[in-house]
Amino acid sequence: MTSVTFRAAVAPRPRAFVAVSGPDAASLLERVVSNEVEPLAEGEACDALLLTPKGRVIAPLRIARRAADDFLVLTEPELGERVRRELLRYRLAAKAQIELEDHDTHVLLADEAPAGLLALPTADYGVPAFEVVDADLPERAERLSDDALELLRIEARTPRWGREIDDRVLPAEAGLVERAVSLGKGCFPGQELIARLHYRGHPNRGLRLLELVSDELPQYDAEARLGDKPVGRLTSAARTPDGYIRALAYVRTEVPAEASLDVGGSVARQLN
Repeated sequence: MTSVTFRAAVAPRPRAFVAVSGPDAASLLERVVSNEVEPLAEGEACDALLLTPKGRVIAPLRIARRAADDFLVLTEPELGERVRRELLRYRLAAKAQIELEDHDTHVLLADEAPAGLLALPTADYGVPAFEVVDADLPERAERLSDDALELLRIEARTPRWGREIDDRVLPAEAGLVERAVSLGKGCFPGQELIARLHYRGHPNRGLRLLELVSDELPQYDAEARLGDKPVGRLTSAARTPDGYIRALAYVRTEVPAEASLDVGGSVARQLN
């Protein structure tokens, strides 16, 4: 159960946007990103990753098909130019235009989006929600604060660029393979490393949700310990309306889910 209740709510969701269009737009994206793009119908979207050949994340993406040969790639605000450059590098002889665009994006937390909008369903917040592009939002919708939206993200165990996702993290550790990778599609950069770990091994750590009581939010990369042994690090934290702290942490896989951890002298309970 989430710690925020609402009927319909909106919050800003800053994004960078890269438009990929032209006769070869679909095939270009299909061979470069981690998820299947060519099967998308107009108005549909999928999560994907742009990866290095060694399987490290360059950028998390949401890719929407606006028309048969026109795609809008959403990524984090600081990653738009990097994504554009990477796609240009892989374009080769493909007939595709790759350009930055400007749009306004909000998260709409509601059971359904108003008709006629580019509204992309998202599971990032653990409740029915949409990323809505360039739209007038319902006037009577509650305006959700950044802190409240962050709490929903944390409780949904959704990794975020610059927090849970950086060049130290493998997609499998962050739970990104299940949501943003197709293991059955053709080759893409980083596929071999992701498939090898998926089929022949397992990550040494995973993302877990913790609850703790403290006067201050733990800092990024705060150490989590089991007894005297370091077993993880915290990446994000937010306070609930009733005063608890919910946090995401990378914890070693051998740590039992029922074990209580120590974070800066505070007891951290793992939530299932």
